[in-house]
Amino acid sequence: MNNGALRFARYAYPPNALGYCGPGDCGALLEYADAGVADGGLTDLARRFAGAWPYLALIGAATGHPDPLDDRVVEAYWLGNPLLERVPGRLLAANLDDRFARRAWSGFIDLATLAIGGGRAHHNFHVFAVYPWVGMLRAGFTVEPLRVLNYCRVRWGTVISVHNGGSAEVVSAPLIWQGDRLALGPQAPETVALSASQASQVRPGDVVSLHWGWVCEPLNGVQTRRLRHYTTTQLNLVNLR
Repeated sequence: MNNGALRFARYAYPPNALGYCGPGDCGALLEYADAGVADGGLTDLARRFAGAWPYLALIGAATGHPDPLDDRVVEAYWLGNPLLERVPGRLLAANLDDRFARRAWSGFIDLATLAIGGGRAHHNFHVFAVYPWVGMLRAGFTVEPLRVLNYCRVRWGTVISVHNGGSAEVVSAPLIWQGDRLALGPQAPETVALSASQASQVRPGDVVSLHWGWVCEPLNGVQTRRLRHYTTTQLNLVNLR
């Protein structure tokens, strides 16, 4: 069993199922995650995520973890852990330059500045800084950019109830737009999806990670604090710039 590969599958499945990233066979990711078995086929699927895989490779190479699907590396990218502090900002900036300079947009210089000035190789940095949604908010478009930012970021919530049929009620803090900056708003309830394996593991009172309306995994206290930390620091960084 490769816990890192299985963790990757749980986080990558929701956007893949919506057709936003990764290969076409989204069902295979869910099958791997629910079966709890990882093999070369799952590694091949992970390599085809053009957004996430380069970050995993960067974190692994910078921290002495040759396997990008090492569980610590995967946790660093989706949730955050001390490995992120060992990836130099200039190395992240160079990586972003290599990946995105040929698709340069008007804010690209700011992107490099963000990477050097406190950006981390975390999924939520990619959502807040690399994607154009914050720029669209500043241009006056609010509803769709805010919806995407809320669901695309990895966030945390507390389970209120678990329902038959593969869903749960959770409370979490959504992003709100304050006219010139993003912030975390008051907690609000929402209904999210559960895979077959998660439906048998998640209980009311659990704190869980969420991605595109799905529960990814239960979080312990340290993981929750780290996800909150990297969410707020990367959010503040984007707001300041």
